[in-house]
Amino acid sequence: MPILEVRNLSVTYTTKNRRIAAVQGVSLEIEERDAVGIVGESGSGKSTLAMAMLRLLPKNGAEVGGEVLLNGTDLLALPEDKLSKLRWKELAVVFQKSMNSLSPVHRIGAQMADVYRLHESSASKREAKRRIVELLEMVNLPERVYKLYPHELSGGMMQRVAIALSLMHHPRLLILDEATTALDVVTQGQILEEMMELERKLGITRLMITHDMSVVATSCNKVVVMYAGQVVEAGLVKDVLTKPAHPYTQGLLRSIPSFDGEKSNIRGIPGSIPALDVPLAGCAFAERCEFAADSCRTSKPQLAELPDRRQVACHLRGGEIHAQ
Repeated sequence: MPILEVRNLSVTYTTKNRRIAAVQGVSLEIEERDAVGIVGESGSGKSTLAMAMLRLLPKNGAEVGGEVLLNGTDLLALPEDKLSKLRWKELAVVFQKSMNSLSPVHRIGAQMADVYRLHESSASKREAKRRIVELLEMVNLPERVYKLYPHELSGGMMQRVAIALSLMHHPRLLILDEATTALDVVTQGQILEEMMELERKLGITRLMITHDMSVVATSCNKVVVMYAGQVVEAGLVKDVLTKPAHPYTQGLLRSIPSFDGEKSNIRGIPGSIPALDVPLAGCAFAERCEFAADSCRTSKPQLAELPDRRQVACHLRGGEIHAQ
């Protein structure tokens, strides 16, 4: 059984005069010890998907439908008190720029101890400190960080603290939402290597949300490509990134410079994501797609499985599409 199953998940943001379909019928499965990357440009619905799965969207501004099954339990149907017991123990998250959530006037150790005691209320100060120092060492931070204030740490060190917080109660599933975006390339690479090593040691399953294809290529075994709130391609990284079947995936990869192999022109994808408050009859990518036919504008493609078992939502289904 997959550790996480998302079934037909939809999110609609509601305002006085508009309804914005930010996520539209997304389904995916994550097996134990998978490392799955969700990619797409800004506005594709990646973070909204994660926030909906965690039930962190405002109830008065977002309508959420579908199922999110964690080990067979639907998180969207759980009472809040039962859900709070699962958070951080079974399911943890590292948010984008989560380092900014650290209090500037409290020491790192004191803040982490407060979080630890939320689920371990009977823990002594000595026990809490032992666990926190253990976590800091796990993410390659020295024990002295326990007594430091956030302003005394670099950005990479603060991000490591945020990751240590997420690992505090041995979660089985870890969601990282653009967790390394604000870091320089060297620090980002170090943290990704450390995360992969921790996953091997602790048996963690990871869902990583990013717009950086290189992060997915180096640290994930599966990838889900989202566009305009929908999944357009999903499969093994070695298949999707080496032989992309959907025109949008091809466009994303063409926009990344290559440092080895044959030189090629870097090209962006013309146009922008369509307005999500207007229902589309056909493919959401049709107006930006160089392969679009009349049927693409009048009929919405469904995810279809290719011979290599990846899924693609395209009327051409990859068979007649070739990267230019």
